[in-house]
Amino acid sequence: MISVTTCSPNSDIAAAWTDLAARASSNAFMHPAALRAAEATGFADIRVLLAWDDAATPRRLIGLWALRIRRIAPFWPLVLDARPYNYAFLSTPVVDPAYAAAVMPAFLAAIQNDPDLPKVLHLHSFEQEVPCYASLARELAATGGAHRMLMESQRPFATREDGIKKSGSTRKKLRQDWNRLSATGSVDVVNDRTPAAVMQAFETFLALEQASWKGARGTALLCDAADAAFVRQLMHNLSTEGHASVALLRVDGQPIAAQVLMYGGDAAYTWKTAFDTAYARYSPGMLLVDKITEQLFADPAIGAIDSCSSEDGFMAKLWTGRRQVVEMLIHVGPGSSAAFALEQARLLGYHEARRLRNQWRARRAAPAPQAKAPLARAS
Repeated sequence: MISVTTCSPNSDIAAAWTDLAARASSNAFMHPAALRAAEATGFADIRVLLAWDDAATPRRLIGLWALRIRRIAPFWPLVLDARPYNYAFLSTPVVDPAYAAAVMPAFLAAIQNDPDLPKVLHLHSFEQEVPCYASLARELAATGGAHRMLMESQRPFATREDGIKKSGSTRKKLRQDWNRLSATGSVDVVNDRTPAAVMQAFETFLALEQASWKGARGTALLCDAADAAFVRQLMHNLSTEGHASVALLRVDGQPIAAQVLMYGGDAAYTWKTAFDTAYARYSPGMLLVDKITEQLFADPAIGAIDSCSSEDGFMAKLWTGRRQVVEMLIHVGPGSSAAFALEQARLLGYHEARRLRNQWRARRAAPAPQAKAPLARAS
């Protein structure tokens, strides 16, 4: 028998979570320590759905799904977002695979029956290859509720056994860049996971990001006080639990690139990257990810690395593995609603605007066509 309860991120579920995480699919962004950071800083309004096996003695946690209640503008309908906070790159619930067929219907039923929860559910970056996705698809077909597939995409993914480019032009260039960088000084990679070292390295990352094009465009984390407060609390909470670190590429002890990492289950997540633009010609971001990939897979506890990146990102040049993710909009329960129609129109418009923007950027970046030489006239 399965029951679902709803709680706040501050609820004490540490022991139950530890037991679940040892059995379940991973999602570092739904770690209770991360959810507490969002709650403590007021960064997101989160509800945590907990699925329990009531037949076990004592009852056992078999699923966790953290959902954010959001409204994009005044008078706009409330929506449930399955990415629990901004900067979360997965919306997949953490579910014991032995219970996947039953947990997803139980989660949806709990949302439908809770008068305090919106019935429009936005899934962004939901993994298609986990058992609970098939269960979700079956439940949507059975209930007949409105739903819309907005996007299917792949993102770079690597495992210890497969997914890393071992030869080719990219590998050759990495060797050349490493050798050229090594000629400028003593080069090393450090990934100290002690909490104090993590927080110090995270401040290095924030400074590098602020000094980059993101700072110039106003999109770096330090450009927004609320974002900065949240991510600092996020990294503090996760590093204290041993679930976050910041790898640094250094020249003569000076960091020139930083890769923020999160950990969940047997997976590592390459969350955010920044580098010193003065070293751009050496591809420091790619060099760091390449070296830290080797270090991570040397740890028997790490079996996979999720890039948290789109397929057109630089990690696609390093890894051949791909993980299928989807974006969907769901009206929970039978039928549809005006709120679903409004949110669907907004999201479709957003994706079309992004498509047109990317098309425009591609045209600007394309080399100008060469003018043809005039044909010589016959004498």
